[in-house]
Amino acid sequence: MTLRSAFGPFGPAVSVAAFCAIFGAAPAFAAEAEADGEAAVAEAATEAEPVAVQTAQPAPPAGAPPFSFSKPVFDETWATIGLGVGMVPSYAGSDDYIAFPLPLIVGRVGGVGISPNGPGFVLDVNSPEPAFGPRKGARFAFGPAFRFRNDRNNRISDDVVARAGKLDAALEVGGNVAVALPNVFKTFDQLSFGVQARWDVLGAHDGMIVEPQITYRASVGRSFALQVQASAEFVDDSFADYYFTVSPGQALATGLPQFRADGGLNRIGTVAILTYDLDGKPLSGGWAITGVGGMSRLLGDSADTPFTAQRGDANQFIIGLGMAYTF
Repeated sequence: MTLRSAFGPFGPAVSVAAFCAIFGAAPAFAAEAEADGEAAVAEAATEAEPVAVQTAQPAPPAGAPPFSFSKPVFDETWATIGLGVGMVPSYAGSDDYIAFPLPLIVGRVGGVGISPNGPGFVLDVNSPEPAFGPRKGARFAFGPAFRFRNDRNNRISDDVVARAGKLDAALEVGGNVAVALPNVFKTFDQLSFGVQARWDVLGAHDGMIVEPQITYRASVGRSFALQVQASAEFVDDSFADYYFTVSPGQALATGLPQFRADGGLNRIGTVAILTYDLDGKPLSGGWAITGVGGMSRLLGDSADTPFTAQRGDANQFIIGLGMAYTF
């Protein structure tokens, strides 16, 4: 495994797909979860507040955690913007790692939630206003999903794989549906199940991707929030053929054996994200720091292709750090 620095415009799509939650927000419920998650951190802190301090302050807004005396930043319209830096494989199946910057925009505008989705975004047209008390009952999210994929389009660290030629960038458009269950193990936690389906509309791989996800979020003490996500990726034959087949021409150029890839279960993975609110007042917005670490395993032909089996590694890792500002 080698580490290199190559700041492309989006980084390799295979890795930023898993990195989409770097600031603590998965695609299905990012806008809602950020507000509810910060309310959870605030709620967890109430037991630590001295009674004298609580009684010396004005009463909090109705439904807000007792120690939150200022007006919460989360309302009909709010946003979080930020920037992260991650170390990820240079292409799907690579064992060379590169650093890349990742911008973030997440929030809620006009009743529509906006969430990061790798180098892309998801809209939730069923996004409710943030809650400052425990939610009751399941909630459904649905809306369009967009993803830009530039795997092996540039910054290919392996010279042999680079001789196979660059691939065209893909724009994947589709939909996202999910259901969230609140207060599963503790007050303010959330367990969500979702699935996303997308199709390439730029004529690159011309394929389809289906991504089911399970995500759990909870507060940890006064200023921390934890998210753990498990996901899988299924691809069709067109996608697999474009990214993992070694054609006769590519075999001649690289010295790798010919290989024909078919679709199926492409990868499974998990990622953990820990967010720290810098001022310890989550409902007031402001600055937060997030760390992320994860691993995924390529399966089937994506693991068997010579691009992975001979020149890379089926085990793929990510690690990163980000900072964001909420207003």
